Amino acid sequence: MQLKEVYLRRKIEFQEKSEEQSSKYNKFSIVRLIYFLGGIFLLIFLFQQSLLFGSLATLLFIIGSAYFIRWHGDIKKLQNHYAHLSTINDMELKGQQNNFSQFHNGHEFIDVNHPYSYDLDIFGEHSFFQYCNRTVTSLGRSTLAQIFSQATKTKNILLRQEAASELSTKLEWRQNFQAIGFELTDHSAHIDILKKWLSDEPIIINNKVNNWSRFIIPIISCIGLVLAFYIPLVLALLFFIPAMIVLKLNVEKINETHLRTTHSEKILNRYAALIEHIEKEDFDSTLLRQFKARLEEKDVDASKKIKRLSYIISQLNVRYNVFAILLNLIGLWDLQWVAKLEYWKEQHKNNLPEWFEVLRDFDALISLGTLDYNHPDWVYPIIHEVNELQGKGLGHPLIEADSRVDNDFSMPTNAHIKLVTGSNMAGKSTFLRTVAINITLALAGTKVCAKEFRLPQLAVYTSMRTTDALHESTSSFYAELKRLKIILDAVDRKEQVYFLLDEILKGTNSKDRHTGSKALIEQLIVSGGAGIIATHDLDLHVLEDKYDGKLENLCMEVEVVDDQLDFDYKLKKGVSQSFNATTLMRNMGIKIAKNL
Repeated sequence: MQLKEVYLRRKIEFQEKSEEQSSKYNKFSIVRLIYFLGGIFLLIFLFQQSLLFGSLATLLFIIGSAYFIRWHGDIKKLQNHYAHLSTINDMELKGQQNNFSQFHNGHEFIDVNHPYSYDLDIFGEHSFFQYCNRTVTSLGRSTLAQIFSQATKTKNILLRQEAASELSTKLEWRQNFQAIGFELTDHSAHIDILKKWLSDEPIIINNKVNNWSRFIIPIISCIGLVLAFYIPLVLALLFFIPAMIVLKLNVEKINETHLRTTHSEKILNRYAALIEHIEKEDFDSTLLRQFKARLEEKDVDASKKIKRLSYIISQLNVRYNVFAILLNLIGLWDLQWVAKLEYWKEQHKNNLPEWFEVLRDFDALISLGTLDYNHPDWVYPIIHEVNELQGKGLGHPLIEADSRVDNDFSMPTNAHIKLVTGSNMAGKSTFLRTVAINITLALAGTKVCAKEFRLPQLAVYTSMRTTDALHESTSSFYAELKRLKIILDAVDRKEQVYFLLDEILKGTNSKDRHTGSKALIEQLIVSGGAGIIATHDLDLHVLEDKYDGKLENLCMEVEVVDDQLDFDYKLKKGVSQSFNATTLMRNMGIKIAKNL
């Protein structure tokens, strides 16, 4: 069954299940109302007959109501869960139609100074990150961005490949994970603040006065509350003065604790549900088993402990309620729940950051698993120790398969340059990006858009899209020179650099560009650099003979038939012989004589 059919079937199936639960919820809303009204009338009748029967019935009514409300609420949660699953499959269906606007594009990770991510459109609108991203947490999103912007060791690449391959087979589990986190709105700043709280010194449990006050003062306040019915109110209020004093002495530190934790309540509750989903699943791949094992250390159920933390924070958040003053005067509410927070922290402050790490890693790897599932025609690359890159059927992952033109490509990755010439719009820049992004994916531990792909560990550097930096008073030409200097320095440091340069030195006159390009190519070869350079400077082709196999000419041609351009986007050996600028200008309505 084709992926479109799979996602369409699941979208419809879950939509129907959501509607069934919605109908069930509405029906039992009426039953709930009848139960409530009937119960009230029955209690009135029983209290008229007997105080004992009325009291027992009231207790049973309250317990029954609690269970009924919870059960009814679970129906609503299930309805929402199915609705989210339907939406998730609709999003994937749109993705199959090359519409990825519904996925987060990672714009916050755009870095114009990064060695390659800006040139390759890794982040931002219509980026590869948007194409691949299925994360539901800010933690997972940051980790996925890191995967695509920082190459890792061969061992880690193989572990990620194995993990992503296993997750690709767990469609139900992956989508349920996404549905659980579908409405989660978290922010890394809130998590950072919570982590700071973990290192704060306790203000209640290590303070004998505060700790004893939590038990003694509520008793004093309750005595005053009872005596208020028998003695003058002014005298009864004196029993609440100790509570006022303790609250006054601790209010600033309590406020600080509350500020560090308050925004985490709903986030932690949802994190707990996501981690519980991980805990319930069995995994075979090494990396996923290692991650899950970190949730089970010391026989602690991470999800339950995080849910407990969320609950404690929710009770501290009651202080937002106008009636919280009564709870504080009678029971020192704030101190009680801050103490519970501190006891929780005392036991699990070292575990919580680690649990977050496990969640973020699973969240990121689910995106890689989905990428694997969505592309059965792609392959996992082979990372070898030979200084050679070999690719068959290399294509750009963001171009639809029906219109994409794939190319075979191989070259040494030490002291070798491929010089690609070609006319405007022949596909040189796209080809450079195709090679670069597939190397990036390979070193990230994902599938690549190819039939076969072998490569060693490489450090990718690009220079394709240099722009003016007005805040630095830097022209685009000088910005390009700075970029090239970074690449040259990396090559000199023997970082196993693989560079991709598009139209180098384009900001100067043709003579300077030619002279500078020759000098740059010579320095790169002498330093042992390897990569691809795309250029319109056809005179550079003579360097092939000079460097004895360390430079090879390739080209991408275009044919002009009846004043119309025919592109095949195929890589060929040799130097470009085609020119199309005047044809393009004529087709745009610019009048140019035919003999030019």
